[in-house]
Amino acid sequence: MEDAEQIRRDFAAAWGRIGMAWGVAPSTATVQGYMLLHGGPLTEAQLREALGFSHRATLLALSQCESWGLIERSEPIRTGSRGPASHAWMPVGDHWRWFGRVAGVRKERETDPVMPLLEQCRRRAKDVESGDLGQRLDSLVKFVDEFDRGIGVIVRAHPDNLAHLFGVLGRMDAATVDRLLEALARVPDEELARAGATLAGMRPELLRGFIGLASQRGIARLLQGRR
Repeated sequence: MEDAEQIRRDFAAAWGRIGMAWGVAPSTATVQGYMLLHGGPLTEAQLREALGFSHRATLLALSQCESWGLIERSEPIRTGSRGPASHAWMPVGDHWRWFGRVAGVRKERETDPVMPLLEQCRRRAKDVESGDLGQRLDSLVKFVDEFDRGIGVIVRAHPDNLAHLFGVLGRMDAATVDRLLEALARVPDEELARAGATLAGMRPELLRGFIGLASQRGIARLLQGRR
């Protein structure tokens, strides 16, 4: 076996184990992992031979990969001299795109069902002498709602915008990110929300000019309270 193929298979096996932590079946994650490094297009028979799965297990993994949005159908390919061309699949090559899809599926399966349950319990708690149960439920509902909104941002965001955001974070050292979060935490929620709405309404070229102006050394020192 060539070295490159062995690397693909070893990675696929490890990716399958990691997939369990994401709530993805190991065989499903294994197929995606192999296809990510191979690139495709690949037929069911080719995947079955590479990964050592049964025909049934490979088809099930391919179906799950499609439902998670990890792979896509490609043009059928002919693997022999006789018979019709076989169905083939390609991995979703844009990593931010498949990441957003996985986040969306997990939100639907794991987060979305929680809110109706909490709301039901909160309504029931209002009808009984429950001590601090109502307050605890109110706090939990608030947390889940805000968490759900945060996940929803990732799910709705265009892959290019996600890549840009995380790329910016990648260019900032950890200490700078920590200071930024600490500074934002000192600003009241309402003020930050209004500022965010203002920035969202600015024309991109105007916003870029505003940020560029604030980034100039002299103005930056002034804004940071330095002499």
